[in-house]
Amino acid sequence: MDEGAPFPADMNRTRKVTTRREIVVGAFRFAGLSAVTATLAACAGGDYSREPAPQAAPAPTAQPLATGPVVALILPLGAQGNAGAVGQSLRNAAELALSELGSPAITLIVKDDGGTSQGARAAAEAAVKEGARIILGPLFSHSVGAVAQVARARGIPVIAFSTDTNVASEGVYLLSFLPQSDVSRVVSFSAAQGRRSFVALIPENAYGSVAEGAFQQAVSASGGRVMGIERFTQDKTRLQNAVQRVAGVAAQADAVFIPDAADNVPAVVQALAAAGVDLKRVRPLGTGLWDDQRLFSDAQLDGAQFAGPDAAGWQAFSQRYRARYNTDPVRTATLAYDAVSMVAKVVLTEGPDSLTSASLTKPAGFNGVDGIFRFRADGTNERGLAVMEIRGGATQVVSPAPRNFSGGQY
Repeated sequence: MDEGAPFPADMNRTRKVTTRREIVVGAFRFAGLSAVTATLAACAGGDYSREPAPQAAPAPTAQPLATGPVVALILPLGAQGNAGAVGQSLRNAAELALSELGSPAITLIVKDDGGTSQGARAAAEAAVKEGARIILGPLFSHSVGAVAQVARARGIPVIAFSTDTNVASEGVYLLSFLPQSDVSRVVSFSAAQGRRSFVALIPENAYGSVAEGAFQQAVSASGGRVMGIERFTQDKTRLQNAVQRVAGVAAQADAVFIPDAADNVPAVVQALAAAGVDLKRVRPLGTGLWDDQRLFSDAQLDGAQFAGPDAAGWQAFSQRYRARYNTDPVRTATLAYDAVSMVAKVVLTEGPDSLTSASLTKPAGFNGVDGIFRFRADGTNERGLAVMEIRGGATQVVSPAPRNFSGGQY
């Protein structure tokens, strides 16, 4: 997650535990509505949250859960508030992955960073001393930076759960839900359907800044045109002024992009409708932050579209998690599950010495709970996403998530 202002609730989105981006918004795409926003802010956009006050982190202790190459998992288990709850959910998910693998070829050791960069550094140093060949986590961007300093000097790859791409680099890979993937997918799909002129209302926060850059790139790559971009806050006067300027060019647009959380989107679309924008003709588009039941029942958003992972994998994972732990997982728990499963698969198929950047960045990628994903050389990731349309109080898939990376529709 991040050290600046929090993202809208996954933007690493304060939504229910069952929504995709709970760690992404507060932290930059924890259980409970406001928890999701914090989680997002902590990680994926969850990474744009402020670092917790330093506290005495428990002495790191190794907790072997299998046999084989040592894999360290660093989480904010002892952090205050929602961060600690999210950390525990991620740990549970990692243990669930090991149990379902049967005879995993790895030894998982879990370390507590206390939610601070100091704790993260200490956890990483302890993990290295105990022979870690790869580090999974941590959750917050400031912690990722501290862990990366320790790991990079020893040639140990890191697979982190932050959504702050500023901490990504060769050898430090982000498994989180990044807004860039959402934006590229929904814009390219809209363009393929003949909607090539876009306007945008962008929230004035860290998530909005990332989404805006991704939006401009995606529109250009799709051969479209940006007719206008306006930034807004929840201040009524500023929102109304931004909406009025967008309404002035909306007649030339086919879609309006609003990368904000469910808490704020209804007010924006209501203002657009009041300003005379025909939202049946100018289709509203969003990111995975829109994967929230509160938006599905908004009549103004009937026909709106957003990108996100197919829900089937998440639903099946949640059922298994509840059966084992008698509680709901946080939405980003799948990151820890997929990280452990992926590392174990690499070791099983390529051997104990295969935990290298070359193996982690293979173009074919991996298949996880939320669909296919792969790491880029710069540490960011690509995900195979579906496009969903809000219709009649629910969502329906209008473009399925790809099953491999050969088709180009991610």
